[in-house]
Amino acid sequence: MLLALTSMVIATVLGMGAGIISASKRNSVFDNVSMVISLVGVAAPVFWLGVMLQLFFSVQLGWLPSGGMGGIETFVLPATTLGLATAALIARITRSSMLEVLRQDFITTARAKGLSERVVIFKHALKSAFIPVITVMGLQFGGLLGGAVLTETVFSWPGIGRLMVNSILTRDYPVVQGTVLLLAVMFVLINIVVDITYAFLDPRINFATREGE
Repeated sequence: MLLALTSMVIATVLGMGAGIISASKRNSVFDNVSMVISLVGVAAPVFWLGVMLQLFFSVQLGWLPSGGMGGIETFVLPATTLGLATAALIARITRSSMLEVLRQDFITTARAKGLSERVVIFKHALKSAFIPVITVMGLQFGGLLGGAVLTETVFSWPGIGRLMVNSILTRDYPVVQGTVLLLAVMFVLINIVVDITYAFLDPRINFATREGE
């Protein structure tokens, strides 16, 4: 949970920041560079990225520990490894969603009123564009909770994904059943939180639900 939360914070800050700037400065140098980097981030294997970070920051520079779970410094490399891959996906989704919203009539109206571009982006466009982004974030967070087996193995991190794989190899079926059940419950809770967040981001969803009832 700690590793997943730290990774999501890194992914959200980097991914949404890059996506918003790329959408507001479409076809600029920053847009092209960030989309190429995000494409590489999506395509790069997580275990390879983790090993490269270990070689550079642990072996070459000696700044950070190469593995294990301990103080804050032990979170940096595994959380960054997971966060960069997730940030790449969030950046592309955010950019696509923002570009679609920026073409809407209410954005043209907001600009015609003389509002600054910053207010248009963050107060009007981002709230409408955030719905598909929060969906991806929820799915990615659920995947990080149990799908970080490779990262946990590379950095010798005692996570639930690694525990489940080791239990499968040793045929410890009660532990396998317990971890699968726990992950299933977490996925359900995350989906509930995402659905609730929809109503806060877009009141029309709440009104539509009431009319359907």
